[in-house]
Amino acid sequence: MSRPGIDRVFERRLSAFVNGGTPQILQGGRKGVEKESLRVMPDGQLAHTPHPVVLGSALTNEHITTDYSESLIELVTPAFTHSWELLQYLLDLHQFVYRHLGDELLWATSMPCAIARDADIPLAQYGSSHVGRMKTVYRNGLGLRYGRMMQAISGVHFNYSFPLPFWEAWAAARGDAPLPGAQFTSASYFDLLRNYRRYGWLVLYLFGVSPVVCKSFLHGREAGLKDFGAGTAFEPYATSLRMSDVGYRNRNQAGLEVSVNSLEEYVHDLQRAITTPHPPYEALGVNVNGEYRQLNANILQIENEYYSFIRPKRVARSGERPTKALNRAGVEYVEVRALDVSAFDPVGVNQNKLRFLEAFMALCLMKESAPIAKSEQSVLDENHVVVARRGREPGLTLWRDGGRFGMRDWARELLDSMAGICELLDHGDAARPYSEALATQAAKVEDVTLTPSARLMSDLTAGESFFDLALRMSAAHKAYFLELYPPNEERLREFGEEARESLTAQRSIETADRGTFEEYLARYFAT
Repeated sequence: MSRPGIDRVFERRLSAFVNGGTPQILQGGRKGVEKESLRVMPDGQLAHTPHPVVLGSALTNEHITTDYSESLIELVTPAFTHSWELLQYLLDLHQFVYRHLGDELLWATSMPCAIARDADIPLAQYGSSHVGRMKTVYRNGLGLRYGRMMQAISGVHFNYSFPLPFWEAWAAARGDAPLPGAQFTSASYFDLLRNYRRYGWLVLYLFGVSPVVCKSFLHGREAGLKDFGAGTAFEPYATSLRMSDVGYRNRNQAGLEVSVNSLEEYVHDLQRAITTPHPPYEALGVNVNGEYRQLNANILQIENEYYSFIRPKRVARSGERPTKALNRAGVEYVEVRALDVSAFDPVGVNQNKLRFLEAFMALCLMKESAPIAKSEQSVLDENHVVVARRGREPGLTLWRDGGRFGMRDWARELLDSMAGICELLDHGDAARPYSEALATQAAKVEDVTLTPSARLMSDLTAGESFFDLALRMSAAHKAYFLELYPPNEERLREFGEEARESLTAQRSIETADRGTFEEYLARYFAT
């Protein structure tokens, strides 16, 4: 490991691109977003209405679906090479949805409010087919294992793949003999995954916007939080309680170790988890009096139950499990899952954030990336939790190379390293949008009041509760979308047609089903 502040390997690799006659080589990476939002009533209470049929089938509509709950809408963009195209598509999706929500709102923040009991959160429904029933049973199992309230948290997922011409140039820049195509690409993506585990805390500092929660979310748990009054609890220097031990860093998965040292180790560890019985889950029962409570009693029901900040992904074939898809053809893209829904952006994300993340993916791939030992992994996990709960704390230090290191100094180093990457991404564009996005983030390191979490706390000190603030912003976002003019009528018609086609596709799946649900599950887990 090189000494702090110096990564000669990274500098040499970046120079190879800068001096290699292909300064545009990083341009054209494919970017997509998945954005979740709870549907709520005008008074902020969770909507218990079914997923609107006019939005199509949650089972088969690729762009408008549901996540854990029937009330949790998920909007999914295709992959685009330009972030402005992605955001326009996401905006159009919001406009279409809002045209069909009646008086309901989409909750503007990641952390839910005004939910009294787990039982008040309805499970997502996907129809009568075997695959639809499997999705609902899986969600019931999640609720039993972790609590439904935890599953009602919303987030934004950023999907990214490097442009195809990049890989040949990357092999040359590395200076070592490239492995066969898919094998080399997968190994490189796992370099990225390891470094995201090392440096991903920076994303929580820069973009975390959940420093407070409604007390209703805690269900009587203190969680070490302080009383902010008016039904609100907070951590004074928190950035993202969603990504802390208050939120997704659930103790139920604390002992689960999944290596990202190689594709083979990653798949092996997940396979072991989805085939190893777990006594506490066995005690819950699987099929009790003819009713499925969970898909199985293993450590994980399926691969997607494993929560991580970032995942290697490949588009799976129909009925194909994620690990089988990865084994078949390698890593196709990565999914960054650590982003809070931004209450300050109507679509939950903005171009500066997307451009920064694209450059950050390149940094994580290009920096030296040694295998992660078990002892290092526990330290990396601690760094993420510390920044999630105390990221704005003056003088905060993190673990680095066996000692403590100032978080802000480390952040400056990482951002400085990204300057050359942003220049490559800006090549040919006089506006230098990636360098501008980087400068915007660098300003947050120098002035903590510019972080989204600090901005949210500043708004709260005006006397509002978190619930009141989130409800006000949710209503403002709805008004924004409904008043936006002119709407993209052609695309809105496309969304309507996709919705109708998805309903037909769901009926076809239901009609084609054969055998029992038990037989279907057996086939799925055998493949």
